[in-house]
Amino acid sequence: MGDVLSKIGEGFEQSFLMAYEVWWALVLGFAISAIVQAWVPRERVEAALSGSGFAPVARATGLGAASSSCSYAAIAIAKSLFQKGASATTSLAFQFASTNLVWELGLVIWILIGWQFTLAEFVGGFILIALMAILLRAFVSPKLEEQARKHAQQAQADHQHHMAGESMGWRERLTSADAWSDVAHNFRGDWTMLWKEITIGFFLAGFIGLLGNDFFNALFITDAPAGVQLIENVIAGPIIAVLSFVCSIGNAPLAAVLWSGGIGFGGVIAFIFADLIVLPIVAAYIKYYGREFALRITALMFLVIVLAALIVDGLFSLVGLIPDTRPSRADIFSSIQFDYKLWLNLLGLVIFAALFYLTARRGSTDPVCGMKVDRSRAVRKEVEGQTLYFCSDHCWHAFEADPDRYLHRADAGDHGRHAHAH
Repeated sequence: MGDVLSKIGEGFEQSFLMAYEVWWALVLGFAISAIVQAWVPRERVEAALSGSGFAPVARATGLGAASSSCSYAAIAIAKSLFQKGASATTSLAFQFASTNLVWELGLVIWILIGWQFTLAEFVGGFILIALMAILLRAFVSPKLEEQARKHAQQAQADHQHHMAGESMGWRERLTSADAWSDVAHNFRGDWTMLWKEITIGFFLAGFIGLLGNDFFNALFITDAPAGVQLIENVIAGPIIAVLSFVCSIGNAPLAAVLWSGGIGFGGVIAFIFADLIVLPIVAAYIKYYGREFALRITALMFLVIVLAALIVDGLFSLVGLIPDTRPSRADIFSSIQFDYKLWLNLLGLVIFAALFYLTARRGSTDPVCGMKVDRSRAVRKEVEGQTLYFCSDHCWHAFEADPDRYLHRADAGDHGRHAHAH
């Protein structure tokens, strides 16, 4: 029993260390997503990222490379871009760039398993985007793409108040309490939608990280001809990734576990590439876009991940860049130290608390949909001596149709003054 409890404790510890590793990136990514949703006019996004030609894909790639490196944050930003008119091609290009072409991820991979993997990550990121752009229409028709966009927009259109920041200039937004309130409410909304998936992902990663090298190695062919071994490795890598890791930075320690245990270069690269198709993220795709579109883009990403890993392995083999040294298991998991990462995480905590505080200070909860809304722009109604706030006329009409169903929610969260829940 003592050994079991010790292992459980170690699993929780590793889950926490992985969360600590990426906390600041999560907060930054969701904050960027909230700003995009609140401040960027839909017409501007449509003009910049609509279509699937080289120019919009290049712009989406550059935007992704300058964004957060966390896959959960990347899909949240891509969702907001897609809602505002970006094409499926540019949205997916953004996601791949945001999780493969960012410096912080490259640095972590470099430290853990070497600069060759960092270079492979960057080269592979461009290959992933190119393959995705070429193959998208074989998986997603224009009709299905538009259905997915309507699904994503409908998830918010009926439950979203006017964004004050969209009509302001950038300087005015930076000093406007209304504009920052819009950001805060979108930030809170994204966390509310995905916190369960993120938490499950961290726990999965922490406990699967306890499994020994023998377990992971048994999933890969290691004694077959080189070609067979490579193909099996690059297919098994994403499958293991789907079941095991969380975020593009958080997966680096587990990629190091595989590499230290003798897994092939291509298999590790495929594993790293697959952070956008892990199960919690696929569940988020279904919430965002609907089941058919979500499953089709997941299948597309799986295929391009396998192909890109094969191409990268071939290129690096050709020029002799596949490393022949491997880290020990003791080098893999980090610890909390008094360094830059601690300060970044503290900054992330301050930003998180400040944005949630702003929603508590200026917001009330719509008793119908549960959305946190800014009281200054919500639909305001007096009901039985109580002021209620609704995100839209849609929710107000739903309340009118069956007030008894929703009044107890307002009473529970309000304590007699306002309805406050998310």
